[in-house]
Amino acid sequence: MAETGCLYVVATPIGNLADFSARGREVLAAADCIAAEDTRHSGKLLAHFGVNRPLLSYHDHSSERTRDKLLRMLHEGASVALISDAGTPLISDPGYALVKAARNEGIEVLPIPGPSALIAALSVSGLPTDRFTFAGFLPAAQAGRRKRIEELKEEAATSIVYESAHRMLDCVDDLIEILGEGRRVFIAREMTKQFESHFLGSLEQASVWLREDANHLKGEFVLVLAGHEAKPGEDERLPEALRIVALLQDDLPLKKSTAIAAKITGLRKNEIYRAAVQK
Repeated sequence: MAETGCLYVVATPIGNLADFSARGREVLAAADCIAAEDTRHSGKLLAHFGVNRPLLSYHDHSSERTRDKLLRMLHEGASVALISDAGTPLISDPGYALVKAARNEGIEVLPIPGPSALIAALSVSGLPTDRFTFAGFLPAAQAGRRKRIEELKEEAATSIVYESAHRMLDCVDDLIEILGEGRRVFIAREMTKQFESHFLGSLEQASVWLREDANHLKGEFVLVLAGHEAKPGEDERLPEALRIVALLQDDLPLKKSTAIAAKITGLRKNEIYRAAVQK
């Protein structure tokens, strides 16, 4: 039975309904209210499992009034379950403002763990899993997308991004231009669904794979990118220094950005400046 006065963050399947945990179903069945990203989409999921509880739409564009209504219910002792369209809520899905407010107001927030597209893809990618960066969905506009990719260029850890079908080719083309055609990538398409497929290879090979079969461009995608590998003799702190410079350069001159990066990383200003100019 769900406790009262508690906000449950419930993970739902990303495709295969058999992945929904028994605990997740029990919490939803006992909740006084289920806050869903898309009530029509979630209504079908709940109907499949025989869950008939009040649904309230809660998404990125919901008003503060909706959030305050949920908080008021929680303060009055109700149990509220937060779900997204698929996977774990708040991972490139709405819910942060609600969870933050609940925490700030002393309301208990409990996770009901389950499927997560980024963890599922990373676990089978064959790329390093000890450290990783999650960049979410890349911006739709090319300028914003390229800027985000530039921020990942010198990242030594594995990077994970989400992308939609209609932008995949443009995304991979930008990745090739900025990261280089040899950077390794794992692509997970339609994970846990009937037509799930995977690709592992260089970005150049990924571009060929995507273009050789129209079916490879259908569905939802997770891209797992190998981290930047330092060149022989290159200080392992340099990629981080260059990442800092890239972040600062929109607002500061290169020399000033370099000086700040040197203070943070402990590298010499001249070394960072020279590497930044050569990029």
